[in-house]
Amino acid sequence: MGMSAGGGGDKAVPYINVTPLIDVLLVLLIIFMVVTPLKPSRFETKIPSEPDPNQDLSQIKPNPLTLVVFISPDGKLKLNTEEMGSISDTSQLSTRLVEVFKGRIGKGYKAGMETRSDLPEEERIEKTVFIKAPRAIPYGTVVKVIDAIKGAGASPVGLQVDDLQ
Repeated sequence: MGMSAGGGGDKAVPYINVTPLIDVLLVLLIIFMVVTPLKPSRFETKIPSEPDPNQDLSQIKPNPLTLVVFISPDGKLKLNTEEMGSISDTSQLSTRLVEVFKGRIGKGYKAGMETRSDLPEEERIEKTVFIKAPRAIPYGTVVKVIDAIKGAGASPVGLQVDDLQ
């Protein structure tokens, strides 16, 4: 009848069809090529514009919600005009900032956030803190103060530079 003596006859030879795998690989390659340029490689900085030379700056009243941490050359810390210990122990500064932020609940909101009841109270409170330090202070020291301020819940933290050039 048409059977061979070995009983095996023509067997199908197994092979892997790689065409669908290549299609998937090409799709993944295209996805990665499109997504890679979208990855942020920089951060945004905002530098204030030059002041008008005709404007009298002595008449400008500071915002009462502004918090500035001054680092003196001898390592002392001040929050606005209040002494806050030294660089070696930033716990007093952190504790005071937490108290200030808690005291702002219900009254110390960011500009435009006063009526936003859709956001939690913590996100609406003004928690911006600026750091002002002389250039002679080492970078690591300023970072230690930034860490203490961020640990207290401040966001964002800005650096004040007097002599931008």
